Amino acid sequence: MPERGTAGVHALPCAVLFSVLCAGVLTGCHGPSGEGGVTDSAAAGARPSEAGAVFLAVGECSSFGAVDPTEVPCDSARAAARVVARQDGRASDGPPCPATTDFVLHISERRPSADEDGDGTVPRGYACMRGLRPPHPGDPGGGGGPRTIVGDCVREMGGGRVRETACDDGGGGGRVPRFKVVDAVADRADCPASTGLYVHLGGERPVGCARPL
Repeated sequence: MPERGTAGVHALPCAVLFSVLCAGVLTGCHGPSGEGGVTDSAAAGARPSEAGAVFLAVGECSSFGAVDPTEVPCDSARAAARVVARQDGRASDGPPCPATTDFVLHISERRPSADEDGDGTVPRGYACMRGLRPPHPGDPGGGGGPRTIVGDCVREMGGGRVRETACDDGGGGGRVPRFKVVDAVADRADCPASTGLYVHLGGERPVGCARPL
C-alpha cells in the first residue's frame, strides 16, 4: 500500500509508478526507465520506406499495425500517428519524449533493402509518437503514454506500486482512479498539505504531488 502524507506528518517514501502505454502499434510494453521519462517500447522491427531521407523523421507518419509499421504519407488512409521527436540509440538511455507523447516506437537496427542514406543500415533509435486522431492516452488524465504528468490519475496496485489510469474511468474492473497528480515539484516538502501520494515523474521537477480522489 503506498505510504501517504498528511498535514503535520512527515512525507513517507514514494511509490514506484508504472505507466500504461498505448497498445495501438506496439508489442512488448515495459515499465518506465530509471529516470521516469520514457518507456523503451518495442515494435517488432519498424520497416523503412522511401517516403523521406530519414526513416520516421520528425513530422512524418507511421502506419497502423503491431508488426512492421511503415512510414506513410500523413494524408494517407493508412496513417496512424505522427513523429513529434526522434532520437538515436536506446530510449532508456536518451532524452525523454515530450510530455503528451501517446507512445514510443522503438526502431531496431536493421539492414534493409532500402534505407535512409544508402549505406545498407537503419540505425537503432526511437520515435515519440502522437496519434493523428483522439483519444490521446498521453494527454493529462488520458490514462497512458510513456510519461506521467500533472493532471494524470493513478490507482494502487499493492506492494507500494501504482499504475496510471484514465481520470474518467469509473467503470470498475479495478481501474477506478484513486489519486490525481496536481503539481510537480523539486522536493516533497514543496507539495501541498493535501498530498496523499508522491509519484516519481523524472525531469527537473521529479516529484509528483497526488491528492486522493
